[in-house]
Amino acid sequence: MLIVAMAIMNGFDKEFERKLFTMNYPLTIYSKVSQYMDINSVNELEKKFPNLKFSPFLRSSAIIKSSSDMDGAVVFGIDFAKESQINTVFESAVRGKQFRDFECLIGSGLKKELDASGEKKITLIFANSEPDGFGMTPTMKRFFAEKSFHSGLIAYDKSYIYIDIKDLAKILHTDESAIDGIHVYSQTPFEDKKNLEKTLGENFSVVGWWQQNGNFFSALALEKRALFIVLMLIIIVASLNIISSLLMTVMSRRKEIALLLSLGASKKEVKGIFFYLGLIIGASGILVGAILALICLYILGNFDIISLPADVYGSSKLPLELSIIDFCLIIIGSIVIVIGSSYYPAKKASEVDILTTLRNE
Repeated sequence: MLIVAMAIMNGFDKEFERKLFTMNYPLTIYSKVSQYMDINSVNELEKKFPNLKFSPFLRSSAIIKSSSDMDGAVVFGIDFAKESQINTVFESAVRGKQFRDFECLIGSGLKKELDASGEKKITLIFANSEPDGFGMTPTMKRFFAEKSFHSGLIAYDKSYIYIDIKDLAKILHTDESAIDGIHVYSQTPFEDKKNLEKTLGENFSVVGWWQQNGNFFSALALEKRALFIVLMLIIIVASLNIISSLLMTVMSRRKEIALLLSLGASKKEVKGIFFYLGLIIGASGILVGAILALICLYILGNFDIISLPADVYGSSKLPLELSIIDFCLIIIGSIVIVIGSSYYPAKKASEVDILTTLRNE
């Protein structure tokens, strides 16, 4: 049971980590001294770090309107070619598709909420204002919204919109070379974060994906530890069966134990008999339990016995990933518990009083 529970916890942990790694990007570079960065800095970074992939972006908040429905959204202006290299969700959504001017890629959750599937266009209302004859009015622009992406995480599917960076620059009236930041793909983000910080200096900030979701993963780690402790306590309670069964054996075999001791058997030999008996019982339980757990994991991993709501968990299939470290810790912990459970009855068996037992029984 503990092996299956840890495999499920690890599975959810890795699944959320993989999706957050994609949607939050391994690393993101921002400027500390000005609102915008220069897009030409991307070319310089690509020369210095050929092992990394960079995607510049503009970002703006907007209200999205479709028919009579309205909702908030985060609009990213990106280079479609560069973004496809670092975001697998985006790449799979735009693969083989052609985009027109002022056409957006909208999250599947947001598209469903606004019921925009049957409409050609949606209206985005931006915070920056434009002067007109009566004062200032918010900037509004209609976009084609026929294509959508699905990340499996509802927080992003209901709030993210991607458009061409040049289109967003025109709407925000910014220079085409101005960007809000740079998304970076790295297979070793912890190391590359340090290297980028050294190269960029104090005027730039490099944020890792784990820093943006630290509380979430801390909560998952705490839940995993708590579950491990609770289930290990259940194993300790189950080990009382070994103690009770061995003690009952000792009590019912007091006469035979006394005879063995009187015939020359040492207390160490008597203790060893019951100790090894407890080990055999415990080891058999550990072996059978491990085999049943692996069979259970195989069945759950290959057959759709448990179906999850995809809009909540990001996947309809139960994620499973058995960590070798967790498996070894469970087996070692169980062995320690079995040894402790076997020692006490064995010790009691070696303490049988020969004269009193033979006289009374």
